[in-house]
Amino acid sequence: MLKPVEAAYRFRIYPTPEQENLLNRTFGCVRVVYNRARALREAAWTERKERCGFTQTNAMLTALKKQPEFVWLNEVSSVPLQQALRHLDVAYRNFFQRRARYPKFRRKDGPQSAEFTKSGFTYRDGRLKLAKMAEPLDVVWSRDLPSEPTTVTVTREADGRWYVSCRVVATVETLSGGGDVGIDLGLKDFATLSTGEEIANPCHLAKRQKRLARLQRRLSKKEIGSQNRAKAKLKVARAHASVRHARSDFLHQLSTRLIRENQTVCVETLSVNGMLRAKLHSRSIADAGWSEFSRMLAYKAVWYGRKVVKIDRFYPSTKNCSECGATGHVLTLDDRRWRCPDCGSFHDRDLNAARNILAAGTGGVCLRSGC
Repeated sequence: MLKPVEAAYRFRIYPTPEQENLLNRTFGCVRVVYNRARALREAAWTERKERCGFTQTNAMLTALKKQPEFVWLNEVSSVPLQQALRHLDVAYRNFFQRRARYPKFRRKDGPQSAEFTKSGFTYRDGRLKLAKMAEPLDVVWSRDLPSEPTTVTVTREADGRWYVSCRVVATVETLSGGGDVGIDLGLKDFATLSTGEEIANPCHLAKRQKRLARLQRRLSKKEIGSQNRAKAKLKVARAHASVRHARSDFLHQLSTRLIRENQTVCVETLSVNGMLRAKLHSRSIADAGWSEFSRMLAYKAVWYGRKVVKIDRFYPSTKNCSECGATGHVLTLDDRRWRCPDCGSFHDRDLNAARNILAAGTGGVCLRSGC
């Protein structure tokens, strides 16, 4: 059965010097409008106890454009400026509903982005042209768009590369068949499946840590504001980008394979933020990308008609015996293999946890023979 879903297709772009200049000015205007709107909302509440939403910030933008010192805001498209106000409104809503942290001011250094709705771009015959541009963007179309974009987001990464992300409505085919699998996430192995398969941890950051440290040392020795410092900073950003892209590719391939092969995927719920407070393993935990992996599993399951079951974070999957169900065993991190004192079964720590996660996610029924 075919099913329409919202998806984002990301492509590399190579803007001309004129287009690059316009986009950089757009990023600056978006940043100024976003930061001024955030300051206005914060001041309205802290000083006058007044609520300030999108309507008030949009009126602020209109008044700001009329001021002589901000006349340059009219030189770029108004669409990304209004979208920045909408993004700020969503950020505050997520904060109040405890789904995100308090919105921060946008910085000049780092990734920059601007979002255009349909009134801010034209897409025709594979050619994408943004508002205020004389020529279409040079886009490397690595794959065809399934439909006309509803929004277009242009991004300049910290490493200097340019990308465009097109939000489209794609049609995917829901999958049928497949079994059930439990997943135990870890650091020694990224994931251990209840089937016995062990997926090695690629350790993307650890493999590039030596080179990254060398580049960061060189950056720290450059004079602030010099061209050599800018070049060294670009090299550090590209080293970080290689880590980020490798991690994203690994997580996408693994999550897609698990969703395609299994009808039900059971995964444990981890308090990653709490685990990051442990200084001993915080870098390895951040490098693994467990939260992003869980997010990918969730939305891909919705796309393809699969089911993802998240086990309660306090469920003792490691300390339970998957053979007899006995619990309360005392284990340390060094106990990678252990024997159940009740039934005498010998367990691999991660495989036993994955089987318990599967049993808990499928209603407490062990799907292995002999249970």
